[in-house]
Amino acid sequence: MTEADQVPPLPDHLSIDPRSPHHVAAVFERDIGIRFNDKERADVEEYCISEGWIKVPAGRTLDRKGKPLLIKLKGRVEVFYR
Repeated sequence: MTEADQVPPLPDHLSIDPRSPHHVAAVFERDIGIRFNDKERADVEEYCISEGWIKVPAGRTLDRKGKPLLIKLKGRVEVFYR
């Protein structure tokens, strides 16, 4: 088999938070690229392709648990392996 056959498919909904039910550790073994409205973004914390949104940190604002406060942006989402 080639390496391309061993790559897991990218899910419709993915989060980088390991406590999230949408976290898939096998996907993060390779570098992932996310294009939002034809612009590549490197600060995406969570995405959903079918619903068309991403969640990104809102500046340096933190929630009460010390994690970045996230805002949801709607638009066209494309995800790919680099």
